[in-house]
Parts: sequence; structure tokens; C-alpha cells
Amino acid sequence: MIELATEAAREAGRYLKMNVGKIKHVERKLGQETNLVTEIDKRSEAIIITKIKQRYPHHDFLAEESGSHQKPSDFRWIIDPLDGTTNFTHGFQFFSVSIALEVQGEIVLGVVYDPTMDELYSAEKGKGATLNGRSIHVSDRSSLIDSLLVTGFPYDIRENPGNAVQHFVNFLMEAQAVRRLGSAALDLCYVAAGRLDGFWEGLLNPWDMAAGVLILEEAGGKYTDFRGFPSTIYQKQLLVSNGLIHEKMLEVLRRGLNATG
Repeated sequence: MIELATEAAREAGRYLKMNVGKIKHVERKLGQETNLVTEIDKRSEAIIITKIKQRYPHHDFLAEESGSHQKPSDFRWIIDPLDGTTNFTHGFQFFSVSIALEVQGEIVLGVVYDPTMDELYSAEKGKGATLNGRSIHVSDRSSLIDSLLVTGFPYDIRENPGNAVQHFVNFLMEAQAVRRLGSAALDLCYVAAGRLDGFWEGLLNPWDMAAGVLILEEAGGKYTDFRGFPSTIYQKQLLVSNGLIHEKMLEVLRRGLNATG
């Protein structure tokens, strides 16, 4: 199944790379002025689902564009066919394909493919994480002032959900630097590979993080909600780190949470 997910991610990724700058139509998702979808997203999703269905026609799917297929199955594929659509529509080539497999409620494999860099991150439960076949591990930085962090902002940030801007400012004061790159799946993989040290975001969907969270955990990282409690991909809040700075990141997030009550 990991080989199938890899093949599907690479095929969809090749399609995305071939179509940078060739978008014909951009839609805004209902009620979300800045949440975009294109015909490229939809075609990439169709490529992935068609390929998996050829092998496993009775499996269930949860995908960003087509939603839940609601088939009675212990196997559910969770798919983001283009994570970073806004980047893609502007020709900013930081985007990815994310595919995970959930079996009876547990994520057992994940693949994230960056077609621009030709980097494929993958993991199977209990078997570690890899980048292009080589093992990866989180960083060993233990202080925030030495750490490079990353975040994402919700589409309804204008209404200030979760005090996202204040969290960003608080981390700017504590970390070496903070980035906002635009693909949560790649943000997770960059923490897994030790390129970044921590990542937080307050409003994510299962397809944004299913594959990346498994890759992160298999690379030795830690994953909780904003208050330090165990979390799942079906909760909106996400905090991940190399583990060494996790409590320090929680302290910063708690300040922002307390400010909002």
C-alpha cells in the first residue's frame, strides 16, 4: 500500500508541476473568500482516487475536494491533492500532494510529495520516516531562541479565530525566526526532517495533516493540541515539535489562549 500511495502521489505531483501557470478557472469555497480551489486541484484528486480504486475499489475516501465517500470499510484514504493552492495559483512553488491511509481509526501510512523539489516523504506506522528513501529525524535544538518555527493562518483570520496573530507575535519574540510557508503538509515534513523545529496552526482539516503527522511522529517528533493534550487529525489545533522545545512552545501558546479567555 505504501508503494501505491507513492505512485499516486508522484503521478499527481507530475500533473501539478506540468500545470503551474496554466490555471483557467479559480473558485472561492463557499463562505471563505480566501480559500481557493481550481480545476487543477480537482483533476489531481481524481488521478489519486482513480489509481487507488483500481487496486482497492471497496475502500473509503476522505478527500479535500470530494469530501467523504462514506463507504463501509475499515480502510480510509485521506487525500489532499494540492496542499498550498494559494501558492500554486500565484506560481509560488511551495505546494504538495498528501496521501494517508487510516485503518480502523489509526493512521498507518503517509506520503507527502513535493514535486518542485522532487522530495518524497513517507512513513509506515512503527517503521520510521524517510525522505527519498533515507531515514530522517527531528532536530536536537532545545531552546526557542535557537529554533526556526513555522505556522499557518486560518482563512477566516480577519475574524481573529484562536488569536492567531497574537500567537504569531508572541513566537516572534521568543524564537530565532518564524516562517509562514503555505503548505501544512510540508511544514510537518520539514519539522520531521529537522529543517524546522516546531509548527503550530489553529484551524486544520484531516487531509492537511494526516500523512504529515505520522511522518513527524515516526521521525521522533511530538504532537499535541495547544494545551498539551493528546490530539487527533479530527481536531483543528495542531502543535508539533522536535519534542525538546515542546513545553516551551506550549507556554507561549498558553499566553495567547489566556489572553482570549
